[in-house]
Amino acid sequence: MRRLIKLTALTVISIIILIGCQDTEETSNEDNLDKLQANQEQPYVGFAMDTLQDERWYRDKENFETEILEQGGNVKTLAANGSQEVQNEQVRLLLEEGIDVLVLIPANSEEASDVVEMAHAEDVPVISYDQLVMHAEVDYYVSFDNVRVGELKAEAILDIVNEGQFAYVGGAEQDNNSHLLREGAMNILQPYIDDGDIELVYDEFTEDWSPDAAQENIEALLEETDLDAVVAANDGTAGGAINALGDQAFDVPVSGQDAELEAIRRIIEGTQTMTVYKSLEAIAERSAHVAMQLANNETVETDTSVNNEAIDVPAILLEPIPVDSSNYEDTVIEEGHIDESDL
Repeated sequence: MRRLIKLTALTVISIIILIGCQDTEETSNEDNLDKLQANQEQPYVGFAMDTLQDERWYRDKENFETEILEQGGNVKTLAANGSQEVQNEQVRLLLEEGIDVLVLIPANSEEASDVVEMAHAEDVPVISYDQLVMHAEVDYYVSFDNVRVGELKAEAILDIVNEGQFAYVGGAEQDNNSHLLREGAMNILQPYIDDGDIELVYDEFTEDWSPDAAQENIEALLEETDLDAVVAANDGTAGGAINALGDQAFDVPVSGQDAELEAIRRIIEGTQTMTVYKSLEAIAERSAHVAMQLANNETVETDTSVNNEAIDVPAILLEPIPVDSSNYEDTVIEEGHIDESDL
């Protein structure tokens, strides 16, 4: 592994120290050195995350770290709290530590190309985890079919109401997933809009995916007009919209995604219509597997690609699952995503 080169000086010093030791001390020091070298021979994966502020991303961190360790590697995770500048520095530190593979959730999909270039300058491959880095020669992309996620959310709403005034509450504009989710939703809604059955009275991105910002935006909208349905980019923005709706939330269908605990509680309560379950265990396992394959110079097989306005990035896209009051027990609870006692 790459870090063995950086251990040369340490190894030499250790050997010099060993020469002057007694037999028992020599054995102990040799054992410690063997353990150190064995540790360095394990693949070392850097996991650079956008944020840990949402429940979903903290679970990604735990799942991914567990998978890397179980698959025989070491991992270090750093989160940038939404700052691309901070993430650039964090990746620089990871590269200096000698990571073999960088797994990246970009703080800003449109501005993270420098991170990819930094990694490639050190011959370190880059995997985009869930969110695709744009305008860069990313090596692999592991995510869900986010266009399909958007379609599922819109289809669920149309099963309840297919006319009236709709709001589309988007995610963060700088996140490529926000655009894919909207694309999917519009695939389903646009024919109804074109026919005049649906009036899209709100269609805006939400700064940093903030539930508070989503709530403020919908509160302002409700001062001017009524709503018949809301398609939200994720469960956080759905929660913000539901807070804005107040008691109306029991009558206005709202969809989201991520299958967060609070969303499942709202589904049971009757204020959120549905969510989309994207197995965090599945994406962590597949991403870790690809990372370990790259670290061990093995071939990675993919069956599709996604264009990021630079190249067609080899991609592994996992299948999303719609979840509502009729199947949450058979999906998110049965698979252990949520503990029933927490509900």
